[in-house]
Amino acid sequence: MGRIKAVLFDLDNTLIDFFRMKTESSNAAIKAMIDAGLPVKEEKAIEILSELFKEYGIEDQTIFQKFLEKTIKKIDYKILSNGIAAYRRVQFGFLFPYPHVRSTLVKLKEKNLILGIVSDAPRMRAWLRLAEMNMTHYFDVVVTLDDTGKLKPSKMPFEKALKELKLKPEEILFVGDNPERDIFGAKEVGMKTCLAKYGQKFFSKKIKADFEIKDINELQKII
Repeated sequence: MGRIKAVLFDLDNTLIDFFRMKTESSNAAIKAMIDAGLPVKEEKAIEILSELFKEYGIEDQTIFQKFLEKTIKKIDYKILSNGIAAYRRVQFGFLFPYPHVRSTLVKLKEKNLILGIVSDAPRMRAWLRLAEMNMTHYFDVVVTLDDTGKLKPSKMPFEKALKELKLKPEEILFVGDNPERDIFGAKEVGMKTCLAKYGQKFFSKKIKADFEIKDINELQKII
């Protein structure tokens, strides 16, 4: 592989164990809403909320309002507020990086590599997640949904990162967990790609990354 000068990462499920946080927080919210008077059994409520996440996306900021409209045909603010409060309490307890993320980022920095993020999360949410884990100082470039208005695999987020980095695509390695969003999008603009199998939740037989890793610390061998 030619000289790599920068490493770009997806954020959720590549650096952060996002699905675990989302699952634990959502389950806590449902229990709190039931305790506050929601007349739906827990198992059924989890099923409905999961379907809404699939329909509207896991970043939807009004998902619990939609959930209440779906289940009880109105927004009951007593139930809603208890759900959101429980979600937030649990969220902070489960928001942490995967093993070896910090040490790997330090090692990559020591190699004088530029580090960045291309995330589908809104700008404030992406920065807050990094700040809550004390990781903002590792990254020189952070591209979020607010920068282009387009989700991966659109070329636009990747092209925005290229513009910020002022590097050739082949000088950049992109690391992500989703073949159809991260790997496909990065390949489309000519970046080298690496699949983070440790965080992978979606699979594809058609799209292959240049590299695959089962632990983020394997990046040191690739570069």
